[in-house]
Amino acid sequence: MEARPTMFHELYSRYSDDVYRFAYWLAGNPHDARDITSETFVRAWTAPEEPRTESVKAYLFTIARNLHRKQWRRQSRFEPLDEAMPDQAANPDQAAVNHDDFRQTMAAVHTLPEIDRTVLLLRAEQDLSYEEIAAVTGLSVAAAKVKVFRARAKLAALLHLNPGEK
Repeated sequence: MEARPTMFHELYSRYSDDVYRFAYWLAGNPHDARDITSETFVRAWTAPEEPRTESVKAYLFTIARNLHRKQWRRQSRFEPLDEAMPDQAANPDQAAVNHDDFRQTMAAVHTLPEIDRTVLLLRAEQDLSYEEIAAVTGLSVAAAKVKVFRARAKLAALLHLNPGEK
């Protein structure tokens, strides 16, 4: 009996930060991201059957994405990112530039369609394979590759970047 709580603790410890970041990108604010994260782990833990995917991370992201769609989709709020982005630069001027760049990028990301935001986050931030992205989104692997490519191009255009520039 003690094994289940230990397994849950290990699952939560290993994936909660990733699920939270993913939920934050989806929801756009820390409060909803925390709610999505909590509910994701409750649903995963109480699921009557094992996940149909080999990747636990992809399974958790699928739950989080579905929760966002179901419960929070109509709320397209985007709260300030001050509490979500710690100041890591030693130079205050550089920190201000980094913060402004981050805000500009996040604002651009949130103008993209949900599927584009999702595939970008899964590939760039969470480093999921195209196979895992396909499992989370319900796309084929080929479609996931195309979606990531096109979403990157859209984001680059929004940020007025040249191809290949980050």
